[in-house]
Amino acid sequence: MSDPLTDGEKQTLIRIARESLEAAVRVKPLPPMVSYFLTPTLTENGASFVTLTVQGELRGCIGALEAYQPLAEDVREHAIAAALEDPRFPPMREEELDGIHIEVSRLTAPKALDYSSSEDLLQKLRPHVDGVVLRHGSKRATFLPQVWEKIPDPAEFLSQLCYKMNVKPDTWRDAKLLVFTYQVEEFHELDT
Repeated sequence: MSDPLTDGEKQTLIRIARESLEAAVRVKPLPPMVSYFLTPTLTENGASFVTLTVQGELRGCIGALEAYQPLAEDVREHAIAAALEDPRFPPMREEELDGIHIEVSRLTAPKALDYSSSEDLLQKLRPHVDGVVLRHGSKRATFLPQVWEKIPDPAEFLSQLCYKMNVKPDTWRDAKLLVFTYQVEEFHELDT
């Protein structure tokens, strides 16, 4: 991740997310990207997650861990996917739009975390700072750093992440998993 986003860039990304998800839910054409003020940072490849909530409860969250397209496009794609394609929820309906709150997380590139034992892993995690990716064979799961607010205990955090990955919750204690950490620049619709 390059420099932190400016307030204007954050506002632009929130606007892209809001207008794109509303258009997609209403089955209308997406606004053209040229209608937004896109700085060089917003046109550089970037990875993001878009989280949608209703009264503080999760309604959808989709994103990418690796940068593969311009950040503005990445936010647009994930805002729409969070509204319509999160397998945990039915596709969003038009009447839900007014109650949706948008959060965007811009990710740093994940870095491998070297550890020698499950206890060492617990010591090396940085609660409320690191997002964590676990890999076990072909399975992978991640929690954004914001998840520490709901699961502050590192052992429980890893157990829940294993559960999300569809393996036994104590797999992180019993097997040497690939662990990656990343950080985010997080901002909300009301922050901008």
